[in-house]
Amino acid sequence: MRNISDVIEEHIKKILKQQEEIEIKRSELAEQFQCVPSQINYVLKTRFSIERGYIVESKRGGGGYIRIIKVTQTNDRELFDHMNALISQRLTQNQAHAMILRLLEEGAINNREARLMISAVDRSVIDLSIPVRDEIRANILKAMLHSLKFKM
Repeated sequence: MRNISDVIEEHIKKILKQQEEIEIKRSELAEQFQCVPSQINYVLKTRFSIERGYIVESKRGGGGYIRIIKVTQTNDRELFDHMNALISQRLTQNQAHAMILRLLEEGAINNREARLMISAVDRSVIDLSIPVRDEIRANILKAMLHSLKFKM
């Protein structure tokens, strides 16, 4: 059984397939799915991040809205460059997974490559203290992106 976050994500992505930018009201969306507005915030924060290829802007207040923009690249090399630019000195496991998922969804990598990449950046593999682990994860993902960029 799918949870409410999955249903909300699917709904928003369905709208975004028809148009690259949407404006929605958090309260209306919460009412539509019979959930609290903080559930909408959670979905937006975890499923519509820049690592996953979305820009989310919000305006608070009575006439407030949420604008979601799907970022698109013209080709795989541009996508790899964009992903590389998003990686700072440190990268959490969640950020890495989001980036790898986006590469998979955009067709820049296949399922096998995604599984290998996820395995390589997993916290159980990089068994070090957190600041060092996140730095090594960032370096590993940068190296993989560089290799993938030139596989063509």
